[in-house]
Amino acid sequence: MTTADMSAHRTQAALAVDLFRRLEELNEVGIALSKEKDLDRLLEAILVAAKKITNADGGTLYRRHPEDRDRLNFEIIRTTSLGIAMGGTTGVKIPFDPVPLRDAHGTENTSMVAAYAVLRDRTVNITDAYVADGFDFSGTKAFDSRTGYRSKSFLTVPMKNHEGEIIGVLQLINSIDRDSGGIVAFNEADQRLAESLASQAAVALTNRLLIVQLEQLFESFIHLINEAIDDKSPYTGGHCNRVPVLTMLLAEAAHDTRSGPLADWRMSDNERYELKIAGLLHDCGKVTTPVHVVDKATKLQTITDRIHLVDTRFEVVRRDAEIEMLRRIAALPAGTETATLTETLRERLVEIDGDRAFVRQCNVGSEAMSPGDQDRVRDIAVKYRWRNVDGEMADFLTAEEIENLTIRAGTLTSGERQIINHHIDVTIKMLEALPWPRHLRHVPEFAGGHHERMDGKGYPRGLTRDQMSVPARVMGIADIFEALTAKDRPYKKGKTLTESLHILGKFRLNGHVDPDLFDIFVGQRVYLRYAERFLDREQIDDVDVSAIPGYAGD
Repeated sequence: MTTADMSAHRTQAALAVDLFRRLEELNEVGIALSKEKDLDRLLEAILVAAKKITNADGGTLYRRHPEDRDRLNFEIIRTTSLGIAMGGTTGVKIPFDPVPLRDAHGTENTSMVAAYAVLRDRTVNITDAYVADGFDFSGTKAFDSRTGYRSKSFLTVPMKNHEGEIIGVLQLINSIDRDSGGIVAFNEADQRLAESLASQAAVALTNRLLIVQLEQLFESFIHLINEAIDDKSPYTGGHCNRVPVLTMLLAEAAHDTRSGPLADWRMSDNERYELKIAGLLHDCGKVTTPVHVVDKATKLQTITDRIHLVDTRFEVVRRDAEIEMLRRIAALPAGTETATLTETLRERLVEIDGDRAFVRQCNVGSEAMSPGDQDRVRDIAVKYRWRNVDGEMADFLTAEEIENLTIRAGTLTSGERQIINHHIDVTIKMLEALPWPRHLRHVPEFAGGHHERMDGKGYPRGLTRDQMSVPARVMGIADIFEALTAKDRPYKKGKTLTESLHILGKFRLNGHVDPDLFDIFVGQRVYLRYAERFLDREQIDDVDVSAIPGYAGD
């Protein structure tokens, strides 16, 4: 074998080794692309891999506009020798307008090499842009003039997905010779490898976009459910949207903590998304809750507030007292002094008006109706009698009205409370019926646990703290705090931060909420970040955390 033959043999062997190495890199890239979930990182990985495999100095990745398919958007630009990195995760905006595939008259833009690759569905391999015919490189030359760069060899590859649709373009600039470091043309191996990578990248990108679109569709459907609840009752729709925000604020604070019992607790991106979806769906069962229960603003409200019927009875009783007194006065002999009877009537009317004002006040839901006030309602029910429309003497208050007016807290009877509470059973039933993918399999548990208590006295399943995951416990605090501060409820005003944290602290002491998460909620001022987004200015008071019950301190 001659020296020339040996040299040629070594060259061929080196080329084979180099090709084998690049094929291995291509295989590794394909695997990596299939695993990447972030769209910006995926696009960057495609271009960086293409540059590496072909040893290109620069490159651009274009994507067809999602709505206007006759435009190519600049997505990623990289030029190693100039230190240029735009688009993607860099945060540097690309200042170039999209490349049109057709002009305003519909004429194809075949003078731009990236547009040509799409329109003709073919790879374009140019040895030297400055002497190439048929393409407009004026923009490239202007760039070179400004920067001192020399854009020479170009390899432009259409990215075609598994359905044969061209979704973008991979353009590589200036192949660098690995031995001399000079600019050379992209050879046939470079082109085949770039085309293979472009094909793999197009499939990976299409799959990622499809997943993103499905996630967007899924989340849009969830928001549609919440909007339906909102339209059904304006008093709960805001809750459905605020609780997920507060849930994630507290979860991220727990994730970031580096001390205490939760110092080692962490969330992956999948777990974050899982908790976000659970937060959005945590009250989906309320679509079945009757409106008259959800919107019950006063104790006697059904379709209308029945306090007006009770007012009418008081007015009847009042007039009956006046008529009776007038009859008694009329029956007296002429000239008899009536001052005593008149004073008795005045006192009787004052008593009636006082009882009416009291009943009206009882009709407004409060946090704690005293046993004495409850007894007074029962006394009023038998204290007065009135003649109904049939002319019969009737009880002043019905048993159902007494039950409502003596509700200890809020506006709901025990039966109505059970109807409200049933929404969580419906939520769990609805969510457990869905075929959740593996990365969302805990959504029913997270969403279904926000009414459980750490001491096992919650509902619907009476779970204890040890039986609940951290995300489910997070949602429990978020649900309570949102309800305390909410200003759109029909039966109360939104509480201040101090009032809400004081109540939440009592819940922590009585075993209602998780103590570790409560400490993070207060210590890391999660409540304040939430308040700045959703509460009115008058609700955001100066909080003395040392006075909050159950809080151990920073």
